[in-house]
Amino acid sequence: MKKILFLVILFFQFQILFSQSEKEISTENKSVYNSSIVEVKPEYPGGIREFYNFIAKNYKVPDVAGLKGKLFIVFIIDKDGSLTNIEVKKDLGFGTANEAIRVLKLSPNWTPAKQNGQNVRCSYLIPINIEPAK
Repeated sequence: MKKILFLVILFFQFQILFSQSEKEISTENKSVYNSSIVEVKPEYPGGIREFYNFIAKNYKVPDVAGLKGKLFIVFIIDKDGSLTNIEVKKDLGFGTANEAIRVLKLSPNWTPAKQNGQNVRCSYLIPINIEPAK
């Protein structure tokens, strides 16, 4: 009887142990790190200046007299370097947010962030300056 009770308790301990491990793994895979705290920051091919050159080349400023200001966009650089979850935090109106999202969706993959030697999902915030044509 004691042997059966011992085996039943052992069985339940293994189930609890393995179910917790699965939850921790699935939660870890969905974690998003802030770009300021990761060990290795994500990087656009060629660096951040090239990223802003890419935006300047592809962003079409709406033809609205006197339109000027900053858009603030946050996105996630996924483990494979793709940009996901693109959100506009500050919009100027006149379609500026939709244009920013369109351009970011065209972006080539970045080199992803790393934490403890593993690729991780990482949030990134950028401003986009809108200036009237000169």
